Formats: sequence, C-alpha cells, structure tokens
Amino acid sequence: MTTQSKQARSAGLWFLVVILAAPVRLIVVPDGSARDVIDHITLYQAGIVTDLLTGVAMLFLTFALRRLLLGVQQDWANALVILGGIIPAALYVVNVGNDAAAMLLSKGAPFLDAFNEAQRSALAELFLHLHGRLIVAAELFWGLWLLPLSALVWHSRFLPRLLGAWLLINGIAYVAQCVAGFAWPSIAPTLSSICAPIQFGEIAFALWLLVFGARPHLSSKEMA
Repeated sequence: MTTQSKQARSAGLWFLVVILAAPVRLIVVPDGSARDVIDHITLYQAGIVTDLLTGVAMLFLTFALRRLLLGVQQDWANALVILGGIIPAALYVVNVGNDAAAMLLSKGAPFLDAFNEAQRSALAELFLHLHGRLIVAAELFWGLWLLPLSALVWHSRFLPRLLGAWLLINGIAYVAQCVAGFAWPSIAPTLSSICAPIQFGEIAFALWLLVFGARPHLSSKEMA
C-alpha cells in the first residue's frame, strides 16, 4: 500500500467517525421541551459527547485531507481545514453549551432559585431553540468546506471526478438549506427532503477512501 493510499484511508476513517457521530444529536435526541430533556437526560448527555467527538473528528479529518490533497492546490487545501475543521469544531463546542444550559435549567440548581419552574422551562426551551438555529447556521459551513474539497478531488489524479462533482452538489445543497432555514423556513422541511439523497455524496466519498484509498493508476476514462 502506498503512502498516499494510507493517507486516504486515514482520512476515510475519520470521515466515518464523523458520519456515525454527527447524526446522534440531530436524529436520536428528541428536541422539544424542558420535559423532553428531563425524560431523556441520558440521550442529551450522549448528544453532548458525540457532538464534542464530531468537532474533534472534523479537525483530524480536514488535517488528513489536507495532507492527502496538498499537492493538488495548497490554498484550497488550507481553505477546507478552516471551513470544514476549525469553524465547525468551534460551532459544535458552542452548541454543546446550549444543550448544557437547557439540561441545567430543566433539572434545576440552587443558584437558579430566583427563577420559578415555568421560567426555567421557558429558558430551557429558548436554549433548545438556539441549538436548532445554530445547526441551521452551521449548515453553511457544512456546505462551504465541500466546495474546495470537490475542486481538489476533481483536479487530483488519484480520485474519481464523479465524486468531486457529487461533493460540489452536496455542498451547494447544504448552503441552500441554510439560506432557506433563515429566509424561507416554511419551505425548509421540503428542501431538506429533496436534498437528503444528494447528501449521500459525503458517505460515498468516505467509503471510497476507506475501500480504495488513492489510485494514481486511474485511467482518463475512469477520471471522467
């Protein structure tokens, strides 16, 4: 196995960690009221852990991809670390704070006695709402980092151009969801349903890296 293929599989492994950890808070953890937090406190704790894990994994993933693709175009490789690693990791940490605040307000604490139960519940739901809004904002960077990545994959001589094109469309879909989430929230659920199949591009790319690594012998026909 070449050094390049080892680098590709390392990136694929980190991508797999992100793919498995990131959906936990989004899909498994109920996101509603303060009562939901109390009833599913273990799930919320798991969501915090997996969000922190996702933030760390995004850093290692983008570093690994930069190492793999630096020779294709240095500026694009640096951009994917900033847009896909540093900024999303910071957003994950900030959003963990929203969940932690919602949990604290829902359970109560001696220093919160100045607030009655109804006030604490309202504040908890405010932090849950902020958590959801920050996820919508984060979609901007979930999409933007895929743009330099798609360009790097397209211009590399060892990864299929089809994956590069798919990643480009995947990135645009995330950006569209972010814009719709704030500007036209009424159409956001429909748009998310439409975009869901497109966003399998990241999974396809991760699996390619894990299974095939880097393949410098790809023919021109395979690259097209």
